[in-house]
Amino acid sequence: MNTNIKLDNDYYTPIQVVLPVDYPILIKFDDPIYTFDEVMKGSDISKYIKPKPSYCKGRKGFNPITMLKVILFGYMERGFISLRELETACRYDIRYMYLLRNEKKVPTHQTFNNFIHNYLEKSIEEIFVEVNDYILPKENVKLDTLLIDGTKIEANANKYSWVWKESCITNRNKLFKKISIELEKMNEMVIGCYLAYYEVKEEYTIEELELILADFQNRFNIDPSKFVKGKGKRKTEIQRTYEKMERYIKKLKEYAEHIEICGEKRNSYSKTDKDATFFRHKRDYMGNDQLLPSYNIQFGVIDEYIVVCDVYQYGADCDCFEPLIEKFKEYYGRYPKRPVADAGYGNYNNYLYCKEKNMELYMKFPLYNKLIKDKKYRENPFKVHNFKKNEKGELVCPNNKVFKLVKKRLIKGNKYERTEEIYECEDCTGCPYKEKCYNGKNNRKVNINQELTDLHQEVIKNLNSEEGIELRKLRSAQVEGTIGILKQDRGYRRIVRRGLKNVRLELLLISIGYNLYKYHNKKLRKKPTVIQ
Repeated sequence: MNTNIKLDNDYYTPIQVVLPVDYPILIKFDDPIYTFDEVMKGSDISKYIKPKPSYCKGRKGFNPITMLKVILFGYMERGFISLRELETACRYDIRYMYLLRNEKKVPTHQTFNNFIHNYLEKSIEEIFVEVNDYILPKENVKLDTLLIDGTKIEANANKYSWVWKESCITNRNKLFKKISIELEKMNEMVIGCYLAYYEVKEEYTIEELELILADFQNRFNIDPSKFVKGKGKRKTEIQRTYEKMERYIKKLKEYAEHIEICGEKRNSYSKTDKDATFFRHKRDYMGNDQLLPSYNIQFGVIDEYIVVCDVYQYGADCDCFEPLIEKFKEYYGRYPKRPVADAGYGNYNNYLYCKEKNMELYMKFPLYNKLIKDKKYRENPFKVHNFKKNEKGELVCPNNKVFKLVKKRLIKGNKYERTEEIYECEDCTGCPYKEKCYNGKNNRKVNINQELTDLHQEVIKNLNSEEGIELRKLRSAQVEGTIGILKQDRGYRRIVRRGLKNVRLELLLISIGYNLYKYHNKKLRKKPTVIQ
């Protein structure tokens, strides 16, 4: 028998690992951990982590600063990292061991989860700004030009758990009619015995129906515990009426709850995540054009860094513009000089808001591309924007017919009391251009808002200047590129947490990680290449 083999079997274990005492010598010189360490030392994040109160009993927990560093580095390195992956990395990745060098044990995924919810829910925005306050001056980033865009990301909710507000309103109105029929039956019973009467209306409140049902119960001494149930039992007319009204009231409460959860600006929500709204996505992976529970994620980018981000429940990007700018003001104490956005953000409200805050107009409007690129549309003599004016300042069509002002009306849902002027042609009968100009039977009417038209002209002038052309290129490359990197390269295609507050926390963690990742990449590009 070979003695060497015997010695190996006695003194060697295949799973035995020997690590050097000095861990950092195994980490490459250009690893992200060094950039991360630099930012953490330059940022005072400790003031946003409150220590555990002295009166709290139990075992001593992990150092909260160390926990925060491990979590942020995980998001920096991987874009989005699950807490179980983070636990695994802490066990086997030398860089996470380096961050945990003063801890004797490895935190579990539940420990990370408790830390995020107990320590970061209230302070994550301050940490986001603190990290940016270190990175942005280092990169000489100026806060004058804000590039804005948004994307809809699917929520962590069941695809078939929708509740539609319009359906609830329609069904509630149908239920009101059924309640009226039932109240008339109750009136026949009550009038015959007590000469009382319950008012029949088109709509009812839950409170008044509960009072009516309670009065009906008292008058006839109804005891629900004595109601007959089951096969072969015949219910009385009073029992059937009482139970039916009870069901109607219960259903009304459900509709009222659904409508209240939706609120004024939403038309749907998901039962498994009540803050999620059903949106239609550009790329429908289900292939049936189905609406999916989602959140509207908005980003403001400057020089490839995310300087502001937020989560919204409504689908129109124009409704997200003002709150996103106010969030920017809250973070940095000023408004951007030039907010640049696509046609989804350009409307009357946002233009006047920019004027109020001394911001220049660089947001496209829906017909911008048609006016700029479509020569046939732009030069069409029968479009209102090409109508000439006579000496009195009145609109004149190609057939030299004058358009007279008919009325002015307020635009619905406009907080600046925008008015629209309606003009009507004096006479369209026998017009040789009628087939090209207008297909209706009566005289042609046009809607005009001169103030909005002037704002559109200012937008066209700004966006077609040399600076405007460069800003349009930057917006397409930087903010849309940022969203593409987050979704495609860094794997953030679906939200994990539920609830608006938790989704905002998740988004800010991802944004901090992205900015650290971008800062590291830019540092590598600036370093001279070492030739070996």
